[in-house]
Amino acid sequence: MSAPFRLPQGRLGTTLSFVGLSVAAGILATVAVTPAIAMTGVAANSSIGMFENLPDYLRVDNLPQKTTVYAHQSIDGQDQNVPIASFYAENRESVAWEQVADVAKNAAIAAEDPRYYEHGGVDPLGVVRAAISNVLGGEVQGASTITQQYVKNVLVAQATGLATEEEREAAYEEATSVSFDRKLKEMRYAIALEKEFSKDQILLGYLNIALYGGRVYGIQAAAQYYYGVNASDLNLNQAASLLAIVNNPANLRLDMPDDPDNGAATGYALTKDRRDYILAAMLEHTMIDQATYDATVAEPITPAINDAPVGCTSAGNAGFFCDYVVNVIRNDPVFGETEDERYSNFIRGGFDVYTTLDLDLQWAAQTSIDENVPKTRYEGVDLASAATAVEAGTGKIKAMAQNKDFNDSGDAAALGGNFSALNYNTDYDYGGSSGFQAASTYKTFTLIAWLRAGNTLGDTFNISEKDYDFSTFQSCNGPGSGTDYIENDANERGNRTVLQSTTTSINGGFMQMGQKLDQCEIRKAATDLFVHRADGTELTTNPAAILGTNEVAPLTMAAAYAGIANHGYVCSPIAIERMVKPDGTDAVIPQSTCQQGIEAPVADAAAYALQTVIESGSATASNPYDGVEHIAKTGTSDGNTTTWTTGASSKIGLSVLVGQASLPDGADEYADLRQLYLDSGQAATARHRIFSPIMEALDDRYGGDDFAAPESRFLRGVQVSVPDVTGQSLEQARSIIEGAGFAFQDGGPRASDLAVGVVAATDPAGGSTASRGSTITVFTSDGTLAGAPMPNLTGVPSDDAVEALTDAGVPDGAITFAYTGSGASATNLCQVASTNPAAGSSVNTSTPITLTLYSPTGSAPVGGGCPR
Repeated sequence: MSAPFRLPQGRLGTTLSFVGLSVAAGILATVAVTPAIAMTGVAANSSIGMFENLPDYLRVDNLPQKTTVYAHQSIDGQDQNVPIASFYAENRESVAWEQVADVAKNAAIAAEDPRYYEHGGVDPLGVVRAAISNVLGGEVQGASTITQQYVKNVLVAQATGLATEEEREAAYEEATSVSFDRKLKEMRYAIALEKEFSKDQILLGYLNIALYGGRVYGIQAAAQYYYGVNASDLNLNQAASLLAIVNNPANLRLDMPDDPDNGAATGYALTKDRRDYILAAMLEHTMIDQATYDATVAEPITPAINDAPVGCTSAGNAGFFCDYVVNVIRNDPVFGETEDERYSNFIRGGFDVYTTLDLDLQWAAQTSIDENVPKTRYEGVDLASAATAVEAGTGKIKAMAQNKDFNDSGDAAALGGNFSALNYNTDYDYGGSSGFQAASTYKTFTLIAWLRAGNTLGDTFNISEKDYDFSTFQSCNGPGSGTDYIENDANERGNRTVLQSTTTSINGGFMQMGQKLDQCEIRKAATDLFVHRADGTELTTNPAAILGTNEVAPLTMAAAYAGIANHGYVCSPIAIERMVKPDGTDAVIPQSTCQQGIEAPVADAAAYALQTVIESGSATASNPYDGVEHIAKTGTSDGNTTTWTTGASSKIGLSVLVGQASLPDGADEYADLRQLYLDSGQAATARHRIFSPIMEALDDRYGGDDFAAPESRFLRGVQVSVPDVTGQSLEQARSIIEGAGFAFQDGGPRASDLAVGVVAATDPAGGSTASRGSTITVFTSDGTLAGAPMPNLTGVPSDDAVEALTDAGVPDGAITFAYTGSGASATNLCQVASTNPAAGSSVNTSTPITLTLYSPTGSAPVGGGCPR
């Protein structure tokens, strides 16, 4: 049984005070090195002067410590911060004096400095003994006291905490070099240190800073790593074994069981020798009794290694969010001048980093993705799915999930197709992804620009598929160039309002709006909501961008839609709520930038339109139908290679992506997701199956308010009577329509009885009302329905009469038979008695014609009627 911790007895004389001993130690230290100095030709008085001129103040900073990242989780109904990952350059956790077992304190003193409580930082007797031995060629002795070792370790720790590799190497070399200058400086520091701190404080500092092999620093980390216990619970065998490692951390560490010299097969022989030496020293200095020594020295060394998880790989399904937090720290200048400095401070600073992530919502997001999208290639297709939720009004990221397991080892692909370090949710600088085409989710910014320009949701266009001349589009750098045939997903044709075009995401409607807007205004609507390309370049403004060719990140889109749902008040995403230093004070962290990105009335009108998308349009399959109102917009890129649903409640935005991370096996183009069927269903519709349960979980946590009704001016606008231009030439009609404040569109020819080339009809029709600025589609006559006299068919057999009419262009279906018995006989059966219209009347190809035929019975002859 070990004796209680106590100060060793037998101080060097009762007349020499503690301070006096420190002074004597300094003098004796100089004397001790004088023979060696003399051998190099330096005078002793010079050595004394050199010693007195050395710096005597050592700044003892906080030691490099482990940084821990936390996330929110509901436990027993209470919001708790729980750790998800730790980071360290040195696996260390500093503990207080009472948190270290007395046997460990005694073992340190017995092993390294039995006269620790008798000297003033430098042991004069030890220095003289070591100097004489070294000068005379005896066994090399270091004579470093615990205080001196502590000084050296502090200097090494300060070196490893520097920002750059060059600085670290230079400082480490200075702290560990074998030279008289360094030894003298170490002594000087040790003496000064003992004047500033108590013996117990220095011993505790030594135990907390010492290296115990590998990256394990400090007695607490060593106890947990090697034995799975706290430093306060170490027994004598364990404590002596750990302090044995300190003597030679590289060779005496206990986590290399296959080492032929110091492994499990030899009973960790080298460490055991050192442990037994320490136990003998403890016995010699009456720290333990003989029975305790005998029992402990007979015990084997049996480590139980407990790896301390490090980095985001240990964060489970929060790994990609964790990596985003790390990249925020690497990139934001609030954490330091350079990326190296920021990261070095992070992994050495011992911070508690409290993040915005909600693990309950994260679990819901990850589960929804896992149930619908595989983590590895499916039929050769490398699917990429991501989901991000951002709180409205704060920008706090509440969930960030994707269909991969995070691993940043540098060779994730070799571990399996389910591993990746590429974060599909974020920008390139924050996760390595260059983004995905936003597709029709980007149309929302054209809608906002349209409303900002004073237009309405009731404005009407002909949205039919057609070739668009891009030179008629005004981009930021002047007119566009080239042409492109723009198709609609469901082949929609004819006139639609802006609201209808939004509800079912009709390409033609948005191209019509874009043609009348400056593309810079569309881009401004996006950037006002903090939308940007994931690769960091400027958003493009060519006409194709109207339909969503810019590559963006789900995080960006979730924040933008949260802003629209929040009356246009948008906040940039943030991941860190608070960062606490080891001393309990707060570190400076990045703040969300919030602004009124979109004017509230415009945002509310856009939200009104986007509500119809999820209630009756293209996003109905994403609707959770949980009683909370939502906005949403779907997106599908050309070739159906990437799909989105992005939306929001009034409380939180959510963006879900299902795309492709790379080309399919053996292919030179991306797969059509409408042709790929997963276990959960069609790949192109997986976004709906993912979005709905996540949004339901978000609604359950945050609820949501009903959206504000839009101002009436955004619904129908100023209603104007549509002029009647029937019979006018096409150019006359254009002049009249544009003069009335409408846009003109040529709808091409249609069948009419008017003269060829004149206006036959308009949509909306003349005399009706439409919003000022709406498009009026004008149709011209092809003349096919122009009138002709009805021929005289009396006495003509029925089949010959039908042939004559059809040859003239009358559809067979427009000809019907009737029968009369008046004047009928066997000789005129089935001949024409009369016609309606009568002979000579004006008819056209659409006029219905009745042929009345003779029949003695007054009805169709038996056997099938008259021939046609």
